[in-house]
Amino acid sequence: METMIKTDQKIQLVDGSFTASEASDVILALLDEKINFHKLQRISWCEGSSEADTNYPDGRIQELENEKRITKEFIKSVRNEGKRLRIDGVLKISLEE
Repeated sequence: METMIKTDQKIQLVDGSFTASEASDVILALLDEKINFHKLQRISWCEGSSEADTNYPDGRIQELENEKRITKEFIKSVRNEGKRLRIDGVLKISLEE
């Protein structure tokens, strides 16, 4: 009997209309979680070797911190206009070949 294994998946993390404050909370929380993940990854890599190559997590932390700055500026402009934001956040997962 052959078993079929699903090799990809989509998770709807966020889907809805939000005030600027709500959108800020959701987006910044997701970015903060990802930043913390990379900080923990960097610490873990350095535990075994003080000379570990942490260029990847360091770079991702910088990129995500920059995205936070851009997001805050964007949310501020939306808040000033009194508009709502639509967020559609899908996490796509698949097996690497």
